[in-house]
Amino acid sequence: MQVLSVASEVYPLIKTGGLADVAGALPLALKGYGVSVKTLMPGYPAVMRMVENATVRMSFESLLGAKADVLEVEHQGLDLLILDSPTFFDRPGGPYADATGKDHFDNWRRFAALSKAGAIIAQGGMAQGESGWQPDIVHVHDWQAAMVPAYMRYAAEPEIPTLVTIHNIAFQGQFGADIFPYLELPPHAFGIGGVEYFGGVGYLKAGLQTGWAISTVSPSYAEEILTPEFGMGLEGLLAYRAADLHGIVNGIDTGIWNPATDTAVKANYTAASLKTRAANKRAVAERFGLIEDDGPLFCVISRLTWQKGMDLLAEAVGDLVELGARLAVLGSGDRALENAFHAAAAHHPGRIAVLPTYDEPLSHLMQAGSDAIIIPSRFEPCGLTQLYGLRYGCIPVVARTGGLNDTVIDASHAALAARTATGVSFGPVTAGNLRRALRRAVRLYRDPKVWTAMQKQGMKSDVSWEKSAGLYAELYKNLLARKGS
Repeated sequence: MQVLSVASEVYPLIKTGGLADVAGALPLALKGYGVSVKTLMPGYPAVMRMVENATVRMSFESLLGAKADVLEVEHQGLDLLILDSPTFFDRPGGPYADATGKDHFDNWRRFAALSKAGAIIAQGGMAQGESGWQPDIVHVHDWQAAMVPAYMRYAAEPEIPTLVTIHNIAFQGQFGADIFPYLELPPHAFGIGGVEYFGGVGYLKAGLQTGWAISTVSPSYAEEILTPEFGMGLEGLLAYRAADLHGIVNGIDTGIWNPATDTAVKANYTAASLKTRAANKRAVAERFGLIEDDGPLFCVISRLTWQKGMDLLAEAVGDLVELGARLAVLGSGDRALENAFHAAAAHHPGRIAVLPTYDEPLSHLMQAGSDAIIIPSRFEPCGLTQLYGLRYGCIPVVARTGGLNDTVIDASHAALAARTATGVSFGPVTAGNLRRALRRAVRLYRDPKVWTAMQKQGMKSDVSWEKSAGLYAELYKNLLARKGS
C-alpha cells in the first residue's frame, strides 16, 4: 500500500511540537505492516540544509503565484517529498512565525500551496514522471495540510481516500473571506459543505468536511472534541461525522527514546538498574543550578501556556518547596507565565529554576534524571512527554484528560495493590486538585519500594508505535475497501 503523508513539520528535520514526532515516527512504524509512506513537507531553510542529493520530481511555474519544485530524498529512513519554494519558505524565523513570534503574514498562502501540491501529487502529478508514483491513500496532519482533501474534492480528477488527523483542534487555520479568490478553488467551494467557516475560510474545517475519515491522537480526545468544552466550535461538524471519527493514541520512537542507549543522558540504565539514574539526577540539578538533597526532583518540559495548565502550577510551586521538592522548568511561552516562574525561581533560589527555551538533548536528560514530570494540561489531545516519562522511569503527574487519561494509570489504592500504577492523575483541573496531586506524589516518593514499583511498571508500558501503526494500517485498508464498494 502506498500512502502520501502531508505535514508541516517532520522530526528530525524540523520540530516545534508533537506533530513532528508523529510525522517522523509513524511512517517508519508502518513499514512493518506493508505500508510505504512518502511524506510531503515544506522546504524551510533548516530542512534544505539537511538534505543532500535530492531529485526533482515535479516543477510548478506558478503554485498559487510562486515557483516551486518537489524534491525527493531519503533521510534517516524517511522517504521525503520536499516542496522547495523560496518565495514561501526561505525566510528567517520558525515554520509559522518570525523571530519575534509574529505569524508570517502569508501563512494562509504558504500552507494552501503545500495542500494544493499534495492534492496534485495525490491525483497523479508524479505518475507520469520518472518515479511513476501515485498513492493509494492520502493522510494529512492538522490545519496546515487540511486543505488537501478540499483541493481533491473540487478537482476534475477522481478522488482517492483521505484521512485527516487532528493533533490539536485549538489550532484551526482560520482566515478572512478575502483570501478565497486567491485559493484557486471554484466559487461553489465557498459554502458550508466546503471551506467556508463562520463567514471566513477554515482550513481545518474544510478538511473535516471533505476528508473521507478523521482521526485524532487518543480515544479520550476523540470523545472530548464532540463536546462544546473541547470541540472549539467544530463539535457540531464532528458529531455529524462521528461515524468517521477514530481515536488512535500516539506512540514514540523507542529507538530514539531509550534510556539504555540514549547518548544525551549522563548514565544509561534499565528497569533493572534504576539506581544508576542518580547520576542523571545530579546532572539535572547541576545544569539548573539546584541544590542537591534527598527530596524529589520534579520537572516541566512544556510550552508555558494556559492550555498546558502552567498558570495552575505557577500557583502551586510554593507548595512543592514546602514539601521539600525541587522543580526544573524547560520551556517558554506566555510572557506573564515566564515571568511568574522566573519570580518563583528568584524567591526560591536553588529549589526552582527555569530555562526559557527548548533543548532536545536536555529534555532527554531531564526525563532520565527527574523523579517526576508535571503535566497539568486543561486539554491534551495525546501528549508525548508523559510517554517519554513512562519510558524513562520519570513518574508522570497528569491531569485526567485526553491522551493523558489514556496512557497513565493513577496510583489509586487498587492500582497500587495490583502493582499496575504508573503515575498520579487528578481532575477536575484546578489549582487545588493539582496541589493535592503533588502532595500525593511526594508521599509516594517517600516510600522507595512503592515508587520503584511504579517506575518499573511505567517502563514496562508499551509506548511504541507498533500497536497504533497497526490500527492506522487497518484504517487505511477499510478506506480502500470503501473506495472499491
